Amino acid sequence: MFEKLEAVVDRLDELDAALSTPEIATNPRKSMELMRERGSIEETVKTYKRYKSTNEELGEARELLREESDPEMKAMAREEVTTLEAQIAELEETLRDLMVPRDPRDKCNVILEVRAGTGGEEAALFAGDLLRMYSRYAETKGLKLEQISISEAAQGGVKEVVVLVKGNGAFSLLKHESGTHRVQRVPVTESQGRIHTSACTVAVLAEVGDVDIKINPADLRIDTYRASGAGGQHVNRTDSAVRITHLPTGVVVQCQDERSQHKNRDRAMTLLRAKLYDAEQQKRHNEQAADRRAQVGSGDRSERIRTYNFPQNRVTDHRIDLTLYSLDHVIAGALDPVVQALQSAERAARLAATSTAM
Repeated sequence: MFEKLEAVVDRLDELDAALSTPEIATNPRKSMELMRERGSIEETVKTYKRYKSTNEELGEARELLREESDPEMKAMAREEVTTLEAQIAELEETLRDLMVPRDPRDKCNVILEVRAGTGGEEAALFAGDLLRMYSRYAETKGLKLEQISISEAAQGGVKEVVVLVKGNGAFSLLKHESGTHRVQRVPVTESQGRIHTSACTVAVLAEVGDVDIKINPADLRIDTYRASGAGGQHVNRTDSAVRITHLPTGVVVQCQDERSQHKNRDRAMTLLRAKLYDAEQQKRHNEQAADRRAQVGSGDRSERIRTYNFPQNRVTDHRIDLTLYSLDHVIAGALDPVVQALQSAERAARLAATSTAM
């Protein structure tokens, strides 16, 4: 680990030297790129330098302890050694954490998809519950939701909904929500009081830019049509809705929520880029078994990740064996206990993998 840390120190020096050159100073894009890299390692370098200086202090304190004959001074030196050893251990743990590779998508905005699965009407109602849960959670985190598309169910709830969650760190907060969410409760239409099991699928995609994924315009088929459903006077008046098909992969996206065809097209392209980027990430994960082991679950859409049991007020995340008897709070948007537990599990898995490599 310490060889790698020395390399990080050298890299910071290289970046500082490069940022002071006229070539970089007059190139805003390159300058911003290097500044981001510098910001990502600056804390690591500061912590490592603090570790080295503390280690030097510890060496001096141990030498004093060996040479000192006065009982009182010896006791003071022994106490200082104990304190510094504890600081060294803490700094080493911090350094190991800082050296864990971060997910480059963590700061991205999120495209969140919720779809009703098995369970008919009850599944659609549960999909609506999940949408409200994520909306309220996003509010508490200062994130903003923008609807891309929605298909409402006849009896309430939603068949499927796609929203854009904007804000720094959105992906880091929501990325573990991908998968199948199962609900166990008595439907409002159940006269016998029997508990039914329904399910919804959630997909969490990082919003990516043109620099992250290239799309050849010749690979696209773009269709326009009249929007349907709630939406005001523009509905069924103009061909403002947009459907885009990526011919090489068969991926289809659509957006009809904006009044402008141009805005709908932009939103649909954002969704398409995210889907293609996610597909590429999944492909890489499938090819790298070691990387998959470093994740909390596979993130596969078909994987049952969580159960919401309303009669017992219980929510269980099956990937980390977490059970909370506060479903009423969780479904109301208090997702922090679940999110933080998943983030801790991911961190521990990445740390273990990094420690093994070191």
